[in-house]
Amino acid sequence: MTVAFFSGKGRRIGVALGAVSAGLLVLSACDKPTPLATVTVGDNSVSSEAACYNDGKALKNSEAQKCLNKEAGKSIDVSMTDTVHFGVDPEIADNGWTLFLDGQRGEPEPSKKTYRSINGSAFFSTQTEGAAPKNSQVSIVETKGAKVIGIWHFKLKKTD
Repeated sequence: MTVAFFSGKGRRIGVALGAVSAGLLVLSACDKPTPLATVTVGDNSVSSEAACYNDGKALKNSEAQKCLNKEAGKSIDVSMTDTVHFGVDPEIADNGWTLFLDGQRGEPEPSKKTYRSINGSAFFSTQTEGAAPKNSQVSIVETKGAKVIGIWHFKLKKTD
């Protein structure tokens, strides 16, 4: 007889936290760690190093704008009913981070938390008439005041 010790939601959160912890553990062995950001959907996680980062110093405005237009190298499948979990290195959280959707600021204030969850449908809604997009690029933008410190890109691929 098999007994489930954790609910499905508990397992997913455990997997997400485990992925972030494992990434941080690997980074702790380096002399100068590169901050990581992780996106988790269900049992699937994808981590990425920064697309643009200057050892914790502010990026030039022109460089930051150019970097926001870069295409994501990492992708993950998302259904409209999934919950998308974002995890960042504590160093990123200390400064604050904001989600950008397809190069546009997606929220008014930066977060100082290392972990956040958002419903998948938020990434595929459309402001105009027509079909919802099949993909959405989400960028995690680390800020310190008005300065951009780093940018991480992920492509969310709609599955339904």
